[in-house]
Amino acid sequence: MNYEEKMLLFNQNRFGIYVHFGLYSLLGRGEWTMYSERIPAKEYAKLADSFNPKPGCAEEWVETAVAAGAKYMVLTTRHHEGFSLFDSKYSDFTSVKYGCKRDIVREYVDAARKAGLRIGFYYSLLDWRFPGYFEPEKYPESKEALLKQIFGQVRELMTNYGKIDILEYDGGWDAKLRLDRPQWAEFWHAAELNAMVRELQPDIIINDRSGKDEDIETPEQVVKSGVQRMTESCMCIGDSCTWGYVRFNPNWKTPEQLIQHLVQAAQLGGNYLLNIGPCPDGSIRNEELERLQIVGGWLKENAEAIYGSQRCELIGASQPGLVDLNLQGPWTRKDNIGYWCIFRWGGSQATAVLVGTPVKKVTLLANGRDYPFDWDAKTGKLKIYDLPILPPDPLCSVIKVEFSDVPRRMEETDLADWING
Repeated sequence: MNYEEKMLLFNQNRFGIYVHFGLYSLLGRGEWTMYSERIPAKEYAKLADSFNPKPGCAEEWVETAVAAGAKYMVLTTRHHEGFSLFDSKYSDFTSVKYGCKRDIVREYVDAARKAGLRIGFYYSLLDWRFPGYFEPEKYPESKEALLKQIFGQVRELMTNYGKIDILEYDGGWDAKLRLDRPQWAEFWHAAELNAMVRELQPDIIINDRSGKDEDIETPEQVVKSGVQRMTESCMCIGDSCTWGYVRFNPNWKTPEQLIQHLVQAAQLGGNYLLNIGPCPDGSIRNEELERLQIVGGWLKENAEAIYGSQRCELIGASQPGLVDLNLQGPWTRKDNIGYWCIFRWGGSQATAVLVGTPVKKVTLLANGRDYPFDWDAKTGKLKIYDLPILPPDPLCSVIKVEFSDVPRRMEETDLADWING
């Protein structure tokens, strides 16, 4: 598979589910608890004996992802706390040697592969148990031990579980936040590390968090267009700081918000990776299940507008770098077919402006019914008539528009010309 084919396949998948699960899940205060509360490593390690997720929890994660309409998953194989969810020759601090004494990564891979989902691994470069991460000059032997663990464990992950589609590094920043990305990459020996990964997994997609630019950018809690590479926007269902399980989470996003983020990512040509933080026993709380099932129901009816879609330059809800916006919703497209994803239904008429490509046909995606329209070649104004007064879909109604060619945004040579008609 060449680079273009690899990236196209990943892009066509569009939507994935992120799973943050580890010792931090037992505390119910998020994945940064060890560091944010400065819990000594030996004290924190005592949690490992109580790590006992219920059998079949990975199958529940996968079943939930499938119900949500996701095409791939990413699991935290080891977070910053240093506890690995897989067997390792380079660390005894694992789920195989403590607590449940099970390889959770193996369970996840087997379940995801059986369900036909593409498989992603998250791996944190930093490990709070190593003084050499925080003070490398003061503890050089600890730094070297950390690097040995990283190279050994990444090799294990890339060797022991069959074909892996995605590798998502994290924790690549320096402890004092004084260095730039090239210095991060030098610290982690990222070029050497990633060369090893690609030798073992030639078709893998790697993110940019080792400090070295690779295949994708992975911004958090925001949907945006990539600068030089494709973007995968990573987001929590709840508060932005709650990747791992937090017992009380007051700010759950609505299903409408989640679908808006997904559609916006699609309009900008990127992917959307939506996180769940399983409970201590590995189960998924109802607040997450309910929202993901609703998103999955919408995707089932409107799959054509999302999977395999392409970047669309027609005016959307909030495209970065543009003053223009369309209050009703953004567009996606497939070749010469545009999909207007309307979240704020305007009643019997819908109007889009600066549409620079002739329109041939307008239908409602849900039922295929045709609707009358006018398109003005001079102004680029598209008016669609006789639509239902109430939104056909309470979450997001999709109007399918067939164009004579790839839909283009019309340029305005005089920004004030529209005022006088």
